[in-house]
Amino acid sequence: MADSNDTLSVSERIRLDIERQILSGGLKPDDRIPLERELMEIYDCSRMTVNKAVSELASRGLIVRRKRAGSFVAHPPSDSTILDIPDIRLDLERKGHTYGYELLHRSVRTAKGPEEGALAGKGGRLIELRGIHRADGQPFGHERRLVSLAAVPEIEHEDFAGTPPGTWLLGHVPWSQAEHRIFAVGADVGIAAHLEISEGTPCLMLERRTWLNGVPVTHVWQTFPGDRHSFIGALTRRQA
Repeated sequence: MADSNDTLSVSERIRLDIERQILSGGLKPDDRIPLERELMEIYDCSRMTVNKAVSELASRGLIVRRKRAGSFVAHPPSDSTILDIPDIRLDLERKGHTYGYELLHRSVRTAKGPEEGALAGKGGRLIELRGIHRADGQPFGHERRLVSLAAVPEIEHEDFAGTPPGTWLLGHVPWSQAEHRIFAVGADVGIAAHLEISEGTPCLMLERRTWLNGVPVTHVWQTFPGDRHSFIGALTRRQA
């Protein structure tokens, strides 16, 4: 289970390894994760380091800690939000808009910091892409995206001259897990300039991570002026 990625601390490696097992289905609800003493032996670390990793997993709702019994994979909540991964180009074209994408930045680089290191994996390399989605020639949204070259090596040779990265990924790389976070932000000076709005204008930001069988694929931040886009989620209730 151990991961040799040197960009991460030991506690982060433990947390990430177990998280991948849960997200990929390798560990299922009610499965017990290794005991703390077992993790100490596997990762050759202290109990404090293991406890930090396990506590983080519990705070994320991925495991449940049971006194004297150990820690077990948590059941998903009975109510869950189902959000598909939208194709912005397809959505705009379906609404009758003329879609365009402007690539602002493209670079292949080494991951920086533990979060990027977790995305990049053993290879440690990412492609970073920034661009503007346009509807009828007007700025619709700003996108910053990181993609793991270990997970998607072929993306290194794409120029995205005519196809936005999200559309390309949906057509070339399957995904099995996704995590969405939506929150309000004020446009910073750089994004405001690209979206042709005033600095501080209220915007919606969608942050999304995707995995394929527990392997990180991409991490994206999409920023939309509040009056230009909305998000719709469907709620389903699982049977007890």
